[in-house]
Amino acid sequence: MSDAGSEGRPVFRARTAITLVLVGIFAFSAFVTLLAYAPDLERDPSCRPNVYSKCAIGFAGLEAAVKLAGVPTLISRHPLPKGRSEGLLVATPEPERGADIGALNFGGPVLVVLPKWSVSPDPTHASWGLKQGVIPAAEMPNKDLLDVVTVTRRPGISRPRLVGVDGTPLAGLSLAPGPIEQLQSLQASGWTPVLTDESGDVIMAQAANTRIYVLADPDLLNTQGLGNLDTFGAAASIVRALRAGEGPVMFDVTLNGYKMERSPLRLMFDPPFLAVTLCFVAALALAGLQAAFRFGPVIRPQRVLALGKEALTDNSAQLIRLAGRETHMAPGYADLTRKAAARAVGVPRELTGQALTDFLDRMGAQRGATDNLATLNLEAGRVEGRSALTALAGRLYRWRLEMTRERQ
Repeated sequence: MSDAGSEGRPVFRARTAITLVLVGIFAFSAFVTLLAYAPDLERDPSCRPNVYSKCAIGFAGLEAAVKLAGVPTLISRHPLPKGRSEGLLVATPEPERGADIGALNFGGPVLVVLPKWSVSPDPTHASWGLKQGVIPAAEMPNKDLLDVVTVTRRPGISRPRLVGVDGTPLAGLSLAPGPIEQLQSLQASGWTPVLTDESGDVIMAQAANTRIYVLADPDLLNTQGLGNLDTFGAAASIVRALRAGEGPVMFDVTLNGYKMERSPLRLMFDPPFLAVTLCFVAALALAGLQAAFRFGPVIRPQRVLALGKEALTDNSAQLIRLAGRETHMAPGYADLTRKAAARAVGVPRELTGQALTDFLDRMGAQRGATDNLATLNLEAGRVEGRSALTALAGRLYRWRLEMTRERQ
């Protein structure tokens, strides 16, 4: 008894099956969405000289300080559109990585901050680093514009006096940052000095025929340097002097390995292609709804070659339609209707032709028929078009029902 009853039960209840399907759809949708936006969420917590890093040699502090000053900021993970020239683009190339400055594609001022310190991971904090010393000169970025740049370092800790060179955006500036260890300066043939120290060493220079400025010492802008109020003030003055117009301060991370490529999967969720994706999802939902719930009665499969009188009638009608002889069938149908009515009401057999028609019309008048047979026969001889033929056939059929008392 129990086995027979269990065989008739479904494995899953309808509510359980629907829940499983909905959970599966949600999980798949979430997976696809996260897969599309995974590059945006990618972050390296290690201590590196870029805007994502919050350690001493990183520039997350500079980005936060600029934002707190009311200046809009932007982290750029792809080349900027051509023609943009307002604001300031800050690039922080790293050692042993390419530094294709020309590929940044920004028409405004570009501030390139050279690296200085070599660090190793801190085993106690993933985002911290242990200072190992300065970067060897052979490991400094030297691609593109930086291939003519060489750096020198002042031994020990010093408090330099920095002066802006006349004819440059920093002209008239006099900066007194806090203590800087092993102050780094640069030399580049054909470049224009922009910021020098009290010894005449170049701390910042402008590449020839460009709006690209290279800052030799990152301790003037990184989080370690901003911990000192004097250095903080100097950093604010440098950024303020280089920024063009009211544009944002942008931090490039493409040189740090965070360049975001265009993805077809990502385009599905971004306007204007988002509308297409939503339409596709709606179509899938309607298709699933139609598969789960039947609309209308079940359509039984038909034979390829039907049998019986119905098939013969249908085939004959198709042949008549293809031959264009439909309207020519009207007189024959009217005569067939007249004979059927005469037989049903018991008209004498000797009556034929017009005499039969007149007799049926007199009988129809007595019985209150709507139409007149003579008129119907006349219209049958000159009917044109399928719609007129259908209307005439309906009137003949109604007249026969009224004559035979089948319709009261």
